[in-house]
Amino acid sequence: MTFELSDRVQAVPPSGIRRFFEIAEERDEVISLGVGEPDFATPWAARDAAIASLEQGKTSYTANRGKRELRESIADYVADRFDLGYDPDEEIIVTTGASEAVDLAFRAFVDPGDTVAVAQPCYISYEPGVTFAGGEVLPVPTTEEDDFRLTVEGLERAGAADADMLVICYPNNPTGAIMPAEDLEPIAEFAREHDLTVLSDEIYAELTYDGEHTSIASFEGMRERTIVFNGFSKAYAMTGLRLGYALGPADAIGAMNKIHQYTMLSAPTTPQYAALEALDTCDNDVREMVEEYDRRRQFVLSRFREIGMDVFEAKGAFYCFPEVPDGFTAEEFAEEVLREQGVAVVPGDVFGDVGEGHLRVSYATGLGDLRQALNRIEAFVEEHA
Repeated sequence: MTFELSDRVQAVPPSGIRRFFEIAEERDEVISLGVGEPDFATPWAARDAAIASLEQGKTSYTANRGKRELRESIADYVADRFDLGYDPDEEIIVTTGASEAVDLAFRAFVDPGDTVAVAQPCYISYEPGVTFAGGEVLPVPTTEEDDFRLTVEGLERAGAADADMLVICYPNNPTGAIMPAEDLEPIAEFAREHDLTVLSDEIYAELTYDGEHTSIASFEGMRERTIVFNGFSKAYAMTGLRLGYALGPADAIGAMNKIHQYTMLSAPTTPQYAALEALDTCDNDVREMVEEYDRRRQFVLSRFREIGMDVFEAKGAFYCFPEVPDGFTAEEFAEEVLREQGVAVVPGDVFGDVGEGHLRVSYATGLGDLRQALNRIEAFVEEHA
């Protein structure tokens, strides 16, 4: 028997990142700079809390929206760090990773035929998520000349004034770009003027190396039209524990929870205990990790410049976005440096057409491996110069 696949599934290509991981798995001694995953372990206090919850037999379902104690802690955290006020009973939902929260939002708010403007380059799941929900993606390119920041001019050129929704991610995956408050404010004004719902992925908020992170939801008139996504994967090195959350108006979060009830029921219980402890006692751990990422960031940027590869001055997340040398497409460079030198990076065009000519390079790995990987890339570039 052959299954007849839905048109929506057939319209979405396989992950471009996964293909490079599969090539890398065929080789020994590959250094991967392609994975968006911290090389740090989850802080000990959070792990101990998770272990203690298991030892005490706390393995039942939680409330659909997540443990109330955790939602209260999240509300306190976002109020303190980002000046965002949300009711833990009605305006916060805990999800199976921030990725589930994004998917819930697309399914809750996108009708077939709706147009969703997506700032590019972007995380690879946004466009498939829109497609699975039946919407139409409207790419909104950003440029290195604008520091990969979203601009009103870019929105207008793309036709986003006629869209139904806008998706942004800052600090950005894959570029490492940030959006300071003075740059976000005109975007907020554009959203209000054109009645756009905004989905703001802020999973890298704590990984901001230049100034403080600002949420678009903090501007006047934006809280009621914005869903904010965040979680514990990046800042707290809890990727495998799969725990995220969404913040938004009560009716919007209620709609997302309706879908969540029928799919996940509730986020995993054990990670919720880890997250409670992380928010309560692990600020110093986060600070130390961010300081180390910043050291790595500066090292990687300086080495690419020494190699002779132009590279954008990333100021957030844990990625940089160098340009490939002349004579290569991004995909060709990524494939050949993997096969010849055993270094895995991701071609920028998997994050949207505007990423062509760039590579996403993660520095969420130790300095020793980073040094060796950059030396190998330098040898590859010199050999093919």
